[in-house]
Amino acid sequence: MNNEILFTEKQRFNQWWLWLIILGINGMILFGVYKQLIGGEQFGNNPMSNTGLLITTGLTFAFTLLFANFRLETTIKTDGIYVRFFPLHIKFKHYTWNSLTKLYVRQYSPLTEYGGWGIRLGLFGKRTAYNVSGNKGLQLEFTNNKKLLIGTNKPTELTETLTKIGKLNP
Repeated sequence: MNNEILFTEKQRFNQWWLWLIILGINGMILFGVYKQLIGGEQFGNNPMSNTGLLITTGLTFAFTLLFANFRLETTIKTDGIYVRFFPLHIKFKHYTWNSLTKLYVRQYSPLTEYGGWGIRLGLFGKRTAYNVSGNKGLQLEFTNNKKLLIGTNKPTELTETLTKIGKLNP
């Protein structure tokens, strides 16, 4: 059976303010390491041990590396929708057309509707969102009454693709 790729999108966190915070924290930790381990002065009023400072530095850099690798990948094929939030999802989650009752592209508010960006769970597990930036998304409504919103930075191309294959609901 032909399982042609009709649409694909890869997104990363690109909010400048978020990266400014992360890099600022890393810079502060590095300054502390320099001041305490190299300069011989205590870092802060209640300094942690050198070992604790090195462990904190390692964890902070590991978190930054993990965050830099986060990406939301969406693929639409003839047999359904595939999505993964790497590295939290190693394999793609596949949603067949038969499992959906409705799908449409819509504007949403990441903060007020879902509490921010990332993998966001709504009340009682009925509403979930995978998003990394922007305020447009593909809303999926399932036969079990659950909903999933997949963020997109290509709403026009996504709408055209779903319209072309007759899967878009108004």
